[in-house]
Amino acid sequence: MELGWLLWGAGVLLLLHVLMELSPAVNFALRIGFYCLLCVVGSALAAPVCLLVNGGRTVKNMRIIKTVVKTFKYFLGVRFEVKGLENFEMEGPAIIVSNHQSILDMMGLMEVLPDDCVQVGKKELMYAGTVGLIIYLGGVIFINRKSTTSAKMVMAEVAKTMAADNVKVWVYPEGTRNCTGDLLPFKKGAFHLAVQAQVPVIPVVYSSFTTFYNPKKNLFTSGKIKVEVLPAIETKGLTSGDVSDLTDRCFRTMRETLFRLSGCPSEAKDSS
Repeated sequence: MELGWLLWGAGVLLLLHVLMELSPAVNFALRIGFYCLLCVVGSALAAPVCLLVNGGRTVKNMRIIKTVVKTFKYFLGVRFEVKGLENFEMEGPAIIVSNHQSILDMMGLMEVLPDDCVQVGKKELMYAGTVGLIIYLGGVIFINRKSTTSAKMVMAEVAKTMAADNVKVWVYPEGTRNCTGDLLPFKKGAFHLAVQAQVPVIPVVYSSFTTFYNPKKNLFTSGKIKVEVLPAIETKGLTSGDVSDLTDRCFRTMRETLFRLSGCPSEAKDSS
C-alpha cells in the first residue's frame, strides 16, 4: 500500500516536471502558486511568534517577519546584490521611496528593510488571510486608494506617527505594480509628507525583474536582483511649493539608477 502511494507521488512529480519543461504557462502558475504557499505558511508560522514576543501590533514585529521572508529566496532561486545600506544609517524619521514591480517586491523589501520602518499599503491587503494578519501585526499603515479624502487623512496621521514614534516610512510612489522595466509617474503624497514633516527622502531602486519574471510572457525563473539605496535628499526649508520639483528630482534620479542597474543602454533611456 505504501509503495503504491510512493509510486503515485513519484508519478505526479514526474508529470509536473514534464509539464513545467513543456509549458511556460504551467511553470509560471506552479512557481507563483509555490510562492503564495510560502507566504501563507510563513505568515502562519510568524504570527504566533510575533504575538508571543511583542504582544500584538508593533513595528518591532518586522524583525521577525523579515527573518522568515528572507528565506524565500533560497526556495525560488532569487539572489540579491545590495549596495548603499549605509544610507539608512541616519538618526530620526525619513520617507523611503522605491519602485514597485510585482508580488515579489516583498522579498526585496525584507532584504533591505531597516529597523523601525513601517510601510504604507492598500487597505485590501488587510483581508488576505494569514498574510493580512502578519502585515497588520507588522504595523503596516493601510490606506483606501479609492478615497482621496481618506488617503489624505491617513497620510496626515502618518506624519504625526512618524514624528512621535521616530520611525521611517516606506512608500511606493508609483501607486501600483509596474513590471515594464521603467517607472510610472510618481504620485506626490509621499513627497508632500516628507516636506510637511521636514524629513529626508531616501530613494531605493530595484533592477528590473523582466529578465526572469514577466507575467505577460509566463516567465518565472531564477534570477538576480540588484538593489541600491541612494543618498538621502534633504527637505529642510522646503515648502509645499517645492513638492513638484522634489518629486521630479527623485523620479529622474531613480529612473537613471533603474536603467543602470538593469543594464539598459543609453538609447533605452531616451526612447522610453
